[in-house]
Amino acid sequence: MSEPASPITVTFPHRSRRGILLGLSVPQLTLVSAALALLLITVVSTGLLGALVLTPVWAIVAALVVVRRNGRSLIDWALIVARYAHRRRTGQTLWLTRPVTRPRQDGILHLPGTAASLKVVTPGDSANGAAAVHDPHGQTLTAIARVSSRAFALLDPASQNHNVAGWGRALAGIARTGHVATVQVLERTVPDSGDTLARHWTQQGRHDTPVAGQIYSELVASAGPAAAPHETYLAISLDLKAARRLISQAGGGLPGAFTVMEQTTSAIAQAARGAGLTVTGWLTAREIAAVIRTAYDPRALSALQQWSPAGRAEADPAAAGPVVQVEEYDRLATDTARHATYWVEDWPRTETSAGFLHSLMFTAGVRRALSLIYVPQGLESAMRDVQRTKAAIIADASERSRRGQVDSEADSVEYADVKTRERQLIAGHADVALTGLLTVSAATDAALDAACAQIETAAVTAQVDLRRLFFQQPDAFTLGALPLARTAL
Repeated sequence: MSEPASPITVTFPHRSRRGILLGLSVPQLTLVSAALALLLITVVSTGLLGALVLTPVWAIVAALVVVRRNGRSLIDWALIVARYAHRRRTGQTLWLTRPVTRPRQDGILHLPGTAASLKVVTPGDSANGAAAVHDPHGQTLTAIARVSSRAFALLDPASQNHNVAGWGRALAGIARTGHVATVQVLERTVPDSGDTLARHWTQQGRHDTPVAGQIYSELVASAGPAAAPHETYLAISLDLKAARRLISQAGGGLPGAFTVMEQTTSAIAQAARGAGLTVTGWLTAREIAAVIRTAYDPRALSALQQWSPAGRAEADPAAAGPVVQVEEYDRLATDTARHATYWVEDWPRTETSAGFLHSLMFTAGVRRALSLIYVPQGLESAMRDVQRTKAAIIADASERSRRGQVDSEADSVEYADVKTRERQLIAGHADVALTGLLTVSAATDAALDAACAQIETAAVTAQVDLRRLFFQQPDAFTLGALPLARTAL
């Protein structure tokens, strides 16, 4: 008799904090190079006395390069803060919907910031009305699916193991296509007015059942407004440049791109079933607009559901964006909500179960959106990155040995992770870069602060290190709360 399967455990590699040279980031390296050039010019022109006169300058440069705050050097922060200050000075921290004074182009979503040019397009021959988001600048076409699954925590260990392995195979298949730019999984909670629950009870419930019928009616009436259903979306972004040959063979232009997208999404939907996921439908243009609209204005969900004959939220793409958006250094205010976005700086560094995010995703009373963004890496670029990292680790170890310093255990762990990654690449495994973003939303600033405190506590339980993104909230919200499969922050 075989032993029952035990739940699968997962480990995450050590996140490298190395720069491009000598552990320095681009801003640090640029500042150091400029300082060395200034020192050389000063010594040549005025001698050592001139260099001594500029001692305060060297001290400031050293502080900007060496001193770190929240994982970044001061020079890195200086660039981020400078961009934020420029937005404040030019009035870009406040975004308002403008009155319509001229005909609008069909499908434009009218979103603030870098997403302003996104457009929802629908092929003329689409049988189910499925649409995609076209980014003319990034040259991508993104399809969005609504996904459902059984509760992972309630599955037996064998089913959990099967689903985890299935999702890994699905990601590997996506990465090997060579023309998928990004995959995003967005799981969010949304406020529910109770309309969906009440509609289901009205249509399917047995009101005439003695005692139970009355009890259920009362429960639906009282519990409906307090409900917080979970929604899961899968966004697939097609790289139009990488898929140029396939698109040309399919007829060229957006029609050809849609043909390639349909083939890709069909294969992905089939692979997702192996992970216990069910693609319940690819979103139409109006459904995509509703998902975006309710991220900016959660209270709009009830009205959008009431206007839809099918009870599923729909909106005009032209009204997908917020009416007002106000950027602050640590949060974002849009219509009826306040938002704060976190970056998952570190995943669990010890062996953990595959359901380690459960406490974070089911924090009671908190409205949040969790995005996992996967960017497939080409085999050649991944191998180059591995070799570059190995060389940097070995060079740092040699330099410490030359200076008589002790070995770094962090370097040893990172080197072991890099060797494991290299072996997996040689064995034929696909390589993906994973980014996690978590957006917390609430109706007021006080409620947002309380919700953020709860989320930070739950993250500690899940062994996840969250870092709140300062001076970058609009772009972080676009990436983390909207299913657009974007990557630029």
